[in-house]
Amino acid sequence: MRWWSVANFLSNAGTWMQLTVQNLLVLQITGSAAATGLSMSVQAAPALFMSLLGGTAVDRWPLKLTAAVSQALLGAVAFTTALLVALGGLDMTSLMVLAAVTGIIATVDGPACALLGNDLVPVADVPSAIGVGSLVHNAGRLVGTALAGVTVAFLGTAAAYAANGLSFLFVASVIPFLRPAPGAVRHAAQVRSVPRPGDGTPSAPDMTMRQGLLFFLRRPRLVALAAVTGVSSVFGRNYGLTLAVLVTGPLAGGAGSFGTVSTVLAVGGILGAVLGARLRRPSVRLVGTLAAAGGLLQVAAGLSPSLAVLLVLVLPMAVVESVSDTAGTSVLQTDPPAHLRGRVLGVWSSIGTVWGLGGPPALGLLMELAGARGALVTGGLIIAATIAAGLTLRARRTPTPTTLPTKEGDVTGRAALGTAA
Repeated sequence: MRWWSVANFLSNAGTWMQLTVQNLLVLQITGSAAATGLSMSVQAAPALFMSLLGGTAVDRWPLKLTAAVSQALLGAVAFTTALLVALGGLDMTSLMVLAAVTGIIATVDGPACALLGNDLVPVADVPSAIGVGSLVHNAGRLVGTALAGVTVAFLGTAAAYAANGLSFLFVASVIPFLRPAPGAVRHAAQVRSVPRPGDGTPSAPDMTMRQGLLFFLRRPRLVALAAVTGVSSVFGRNYGLTLAVLVTGPLAGGAGSFGTVSTVLAVGGILGAVLGARLRRPSVRLVGTLAAAGGLLQVAAGLSPSLAVLLVLVLPMAVVESVSDTAGTSVLQTDPPAHLRGRVLGVWSSIGTVWGLGGPPALGLLMELAGARGALVTGGLIIAATIAAGLTLRARRTPTPTTLPTKEGDVTGRAALGTAA
């Protein structure tokens, strides 16, 4: 697990370095901010249509081999981009093609690496492992974003892509030496048969995409988790957009002020990941409660009279968001049976892509209508009210156990007689 965490830290740092440089590169080639957004959408689009197919592949193929090959392919794409940049042969068309290929490979790589990390710890420690993964992700994001500018300044744009390619190859070289922990969940590809309901005889598991989709839709807690995360993603969380407008607009700050806010958000994410790693039994109720609390904090942030007050509120906002994400990911990765987890993660990735593509435009429209403060306050109230309504409705539908009074003529000691019988 330590080797896996180190490898993922380097990989995350390389990925964020490349993402930062890629945005600058698109601006350099086209001079268009819209083209920058288009390149990000092209890379994300395959997840919308192919994630379920990628999750099915993860369930069917050997997990370690799948993760190693996908990491090596991502490294090859990064090296190809670095070579084109160094030779001056990268244009917008080739960049879009490479971005799309990266997105396609990621539909397999994402669930494969997530499930592989869970195999390295006993089942009881999976929430803790997910928290460690979140910590590694946030730390890698900080380091990668910081290194991007330094790398470009001293070594050039191609060096950032080459560094990311090396990080992928390092992960691929570590994977063959990883060993599952005693008590870890056996992955679907390792399970050649599952018991048949009723007679206990083995049968081959259903490995179709349809089975994964049906399981997700028929599982109320997963649907509820999707609803909670969806409303939070659309009306909150996009702090890079809402807080940027708030800081540079009503609070009259500059780029440096927003940089400070972004740093506090990153620190809060790391603290939240540490706290999330201590969760033992995460639940959808906990995810909803934390999301509602985050919505109320967002309301307070929208009403901040100064930058100092905003900074005080931003830290708990990021902590709550990070713990909520860790708890939700734990539920998502531990609730399905082992042979369905890749496909469930595929369904989740498709849903998350819808939020990722639809959330910023919806939030932008809300800011156009209500301003930055109005968008934060309105969005936070919608999040809190929606989740509160859902929890109340669920509580009303939950049956309450009733103890029937003893009547004259009832047999005494019925429980003991039943046991004896």
